[in-house]
Amino acid sequence: MKMRWLLVSVVIVVAVGAGVAWRLLDKPAAPTYVTTLAAKGDVVRTVVTTGSVNPVVTVQVGSYVSGPIKALYCDYNTKVKAGQLCAKIDPRTYDVALAQAKANLATAKAQLAKDQAGLAYAKLNYERDRGLVVRGIVSQETVDADKSAYEQAAAQVKLDEATIAQRQAALEGAQVNLDYTDIVSPVDGIVVSRNVDVGQTVAASFQTPTLFLIAKDLTKMQVDTNVSESDIGRVKVGDRASFTVEAYPKKTFEGRVTEVRQAPITVQNVVTYDAVIGVDNPERLLLPGMTANAKIVTEERNDVLRVPAQALRFEPQGSPAARGKVPRGARREPRVWILKAGQPVAVPVTVGLEDGTWAEITGGELAHGNAVITDESTAGAAAARRPARTPFRL
Repeated sequence: MKMRWLLVSVVIVVAVGAGVAWRLLDKPAAPTYVTTLAAKGDVVRTVVTTGSVNPVVTVQVGSYVSGPIKALYCDYNTKVKAGQLCAKIDPRTYDVALAQAKANLATAKAQLAKDQAGLAYAKLNYERDRGLVVRGIVSQETVDADKSAYEQAAAQVKLDEATIAQRQAALEGAQVNLDYTDIVSPVDGIVVSRNVDVGQTVAASFQTPTLFLIAKDLTKMQVDTNVSESDIGRVKVGDRASFTVEAYPKKTFEGRVTEVRQAPITVQNVVTYDAVIGVDNPERLLLPGMTANAKIVTEERNDVLRVPAQALRFEPQGSPAARGKVPRGARREPRVWILKAGQPVAVPVTVGLEDGTWAEITGGELAHGNAVITDESTAGAAAARRPARTPFRL
C-alpha cells in the first residue's frame, strides 16, 4: 500500500512540474521583423492596358462603279506604288455608254450647225424685208413675222449650244466611269487584305465595297490601347510607353503616346478611351492586328530615396493603430518604423510619388541605409520554442 501511494505521489509531482514547465515555455515569443533598406532607386507610376497593333495609315480601296472583276494584279503582301493598277472591272458596259455619249455629242453639234444655217437665213430675210417695208413692197406683218423667225432661230442656236455642253458633260461622265473600272492604289504601301476574286461581281449601288486594304508604311506602326476612364486623366501626349506582343514575349518595344482620343468607347457599360502609342518598326516584326500588353509611364522619379509602399502601412503589434484605438476621423501622419536596439521606432516622413510597389521619400528623418520594417511575425519563434506534446501514460 505504501509503495502504491509513493508511486501516485511521484506521478502527481511529475505532472505538476511538466505543467509548470509547459507554461513557462509557452510564453509569447519576441516578434521577428522583416526589413528592407531605404535606398536610392526609381519610382515609376504606370498605366497598364491592352490594345492592338495597327498601321499608322490604312487606306481602304473601293470601287465607284459596279461590274464583275475581270482581272486581279495585286494580292496579299504585294508592294504597290501610287497609281499602280490592282484590279480591272469588266469595262464593256462603260465602253458602250462612252460610245453613246460621243454619238449624242456629235448629234448635238450637227443640230447646232443646222440651226446656225437657219439663223443666217432668218436674219437675211428679216433685214431684206425691213428695207422693203419702207418702200411699201411688203407689209409690216411680213416684217414682224421675219423678226419672230429670226429671234426664234437665234434662241434655237443658244439651246443647241447648251445641249452640246450637256452632251459634253455626259461624255466626260462616261469617260470617268470607264476610268473607274481600273482599280488603282492611291498610295505607296503594301496590300494587307484582298476581299475579291476574279469573276466576283462588285455592287457599288448602295455602299462602296472595300476591295483592298493597303497599309501605307509598315515601318511606322501604332498601338490603339483601351485606357479606362479612371486612368485616362493621367495619360498625356508624349508619355513614354512600352509593350510586348505574344509573338516576341522576350522583346520589349518602346514608343510614345502620340494621341489621346476623346471619343469614348462603351462596351457593356465600361467606358474606355483610345490612347495611341506610336512605335518604329524598322525590322517589320510588328504585324497589323497583334495584341499588345502596354505600360504607359505617366510619372517617374529617378535616383530618389525610396522605401517599399508596404512600409508606410505597417504598424507593430501593440501600437494604437494596430489595436484599432485611433480616433475615428483622425489623420494618420506618414511614417515608417525602423529598428533601434531590436525595437521598432517610428520615423515621420514626407511621401512623394507612389507607384504601388515603391514610395518616394522627399523629407523627414529617414536616412539612406536605414532598415525599415515591412512586416512582423511571432509564429515562427513561438513554434521554435514550443516543445512537442506527448501523451502521459501511467
